[in-house]
Amino acid sequence: MANTGAPVAYINARLIDPIAGTDQLGSLLVGADGKIADWGPSLFSSGAPWGIETVDCGRQCLAPGIVDLRVHTGEPGEEHKETLDTAGRAAAAGGVTSMCILPDTDPPFDDASLIEFVHRRSRQVRLSKMYAYGALTMDLQGEHLAELGLLQEAGAVAFTDADRPLGNAQTMRRALYYAKTFGALIVHLPQEPTLSTGHMNNGELATRLGLASSHKLAEAIMLERDLRLVEMTGARYHASKISTEEGVEVMRRAKARGLKVTCDTAPHYFALNEIAVGDYRTFAKVVPPLRGENDRRAIVEGLKDGTIDCIVSDHRPQDVESKRVPFAMAQPGVVGLETLLPISLELYHNRQMGLPAIWQRLASTPARLFNLPGGRFEKGAPADLVLFDPELAWVVDPEEFNSKTGNTAFDERPTQGRALMTIVDGRVIYRDAKRWPAA
Repeated sequence: MANTGAPVAYINARLIDPIAGTDQLGSLLVGADGKIADWGPSLFSSGAPWGIETVDCGRQCLAPGIVDLRVHTGEPGEEHKETLDTAGRAAAAGGVTSMCILPDTDPPFDDASLIEFVHRRSRQVRLSKMYAYGALTMDLQGEHLAELGLLQEAGAVAFTDADRPLGNAQTMRRALYYAKTFGALIVHLPQEPTLSTGHMNNGELATRLGLASSHKLAEAIMLERDLRLVEMTGARYHASKISTEEGVEVMRRAKARGLKVTCDTAPHYFALNEIAVGDYRTFAKVVPPLRGENDRRAIVEGLKDGTIDCIVSDHRPQDVESKRVPFAMAQPGVVGLETLLPISLELYHNRQMGLPAIWQRLASTPARLFNLPGGRFEKGAPADLVLFDPELAWVVDPEEFNSKTGNTAFDERPTQGRALMTIVDGRVIYRDAKRWPAA
């Protein structure tokens, strides 16, 4: 197995470059310092380099490691659901080399010491790189702004109240003004609170199941408000988990007007619709809820035309006691670190997007927006890489997950594509020994 400390050549690889938009056969050289020393279609074209450890990739895909902008862990406070160690193992198995940890832990990340805690634990775990969001408001209560400046100094990559939308427009206005003074990014879940109190999407299915529902217009209404405030303040703004046709159209119009706003979505919003709830299937309960088929198709179109900038896992582990209860009582959320890659590859297998475009949404754009290292092929950049087989067929089985919990909405779903090897700073942190024994 390749490891850092000496140069390593990855040859005979299908190089997926999201920046250049290319997909071509070539090689990549990792230096002894764990950074990319060189790469390209002509590198080592005459054969493997003498005296350097060499990994023959067998024409499998080598791409920048996935940068996941939305990961919840239970640590601190709910370690029985997930720890930073188990989340790191799940991320490594999923080809994720960097992940941003949401601040809704117990206690929440509204204090600089907790940002430092995540960074310290990341160095101890030594798996995927971990970055922390700072809380937008104190105790995530939506009333008083957290000390954004101090949190940024401690290393917070952006500010959010996670899955709690900020209903107070005045507080959001102040947050945007304050964040603009030091170039910080505000990340918000656009859901108008009084319209999004239900358990699933508003419509015929919710009525048939007798479940309180959340109206899809809650997303567009909150987006319209936020975008007006962005125009007022000139601040940076990122909308998370876009799930509706109307939401995509609002973002499309905002970008056409020249607003510097971005957004993301998660695989369950482009691969599933509300039918996945079935007869009260709690593993398909998420926030915002799964939407209708027209919304799912609109999310795909938004990804294709670049209206939606990033794909996130929205990883939120829940234990059995939180899910094996009546639907209305169940906690929302799905694990996603280990299904992010294969479900995103459905866009490729369905001929909706090419691999470089998918990797823009998974790696290069998230890294650029959040000012993170990695996400690109570039000399001197960290050698954060994933080697994957896009054609490998397998069936999602939560019993095989590295995560502590198995609350996936994709249980028993046939998929294609799997990480064979994950590399961080030139160091192999994961290898699928069963499917990649020759590495």
